[in-house]
Amino acid sequence: MIRRALLSSALLLPFAARGQPVRPQSGRKGFYDGGTKQRAVRFAGSGGVTLAGTLLLPIKSELQKVPGVVLVAGSGPTDRDGNNPLAPERIDLLKQLAGLLAEAGIASLRYDKRGIGASTPRLKGLLEEEERFVSWDNFVGDVVAAHAELLRHDEIKPYATALLGHSEGGLLALAATPQIAKHKPYALVLAATPGRPFGEILRGQIARSAPALSEGVQRVIASIRETGHIPSGLPKELEAVFPTYAGPFLQRLMAFDPARALAALDQPCLVIHGGADRLIVPMEDVQPLIDALGKRKVSGEAVVFPSVSHNLKLITWPTDAGFGGQVAPAVAGKLADWLKTALGA
Repeated sequence: MIRRALLSSALLLPFAARGQPVRPQSGRKGFYDGGTKQRAVRFAGSGGVTLAGTLLLPIKSELQKVPGVVLVAGSGPTDRDGNNPLAPERIDLLKQLAGLLAEAGIASLRYDKRGIGASTPRLKGLLEEEERFVSWDNFVGDVVAAHAELLRHDEIKPYATALLGHSEGGLLALAATPQIAKHKPYALVLAATPGRPFGEILRGQIARSAPALSEGVQRVIASIRETGHIPSGLPKELEAVFPTYAGPFLQRLMAFDPARALAALDQPCLVIHGGADRLIVPMEDVQPLIDALGKRKVSGEAVVFPSVSHNLKLITWPTDAGFGGQVAPAVAGKLADWLKTALGA
């Protein structure tokens, strides 16, 4: 079942999954309803790196097992809280999502990506070593490792977990789900995740924001697809977009078709986007995911929230980029309600 809705801030449609059993709720509702506890974790990621993260648990996990969600950060040097030093202000998206999930009775694990924060720093040496460190397979493997770490904690229900990926993190969640062999995630949330291959998304972003660079970007994309390496001698304005060590990663990323990957999965899925997203544009970049939901035999829902940014924050004026502030109330409510229903919180 698919419900595609454009919601105003005053309207939220309830999620009701056909054919999904209603899991029993705790008989001790009201006891230990509020409060959280936090646990610092360190665990092995793909290729022997160490990943550092935060497990946030609702306090009722001291009495009973609770559902759990792995939060997967988006692109660039984004840390476990969803902050990026290249952004003009704090975003705290993943930290805020963790908090609202805990309030809904759901635990979450968020982690610093490899090379970021307290995780193993990026190798700086031979180009081949740097390329291997940030390979697509390693990033996907880190999501698999984070899900295994979530399950390692006794407070988590092994049959009631989910992956929630933001932006590029949604692509990694899509790629990681089939690789999780035991206790697969029961549900999947794709937040501001592109439905078209990355090369198409990047061309559109450059055409909108820096059209003078479009021809050069086209040549770089073609070279990466053919060789798996970043061409030398790029102008400075493209060096930040195409770091020298990112060639193999970008080659695999451009070859990944998110809509096809989603169509092949059998997890209930929520697709959410901001109507004011300037990076992943509704409906052009979103529609392939909605079409993929329609090809599946399991429940799914796609929602586009007006006046909400790429970082799921409310846009208050036309030039607002939507970095700061809290997660938009309509988005927060939808996420909590959908995951509580899907995971039986």
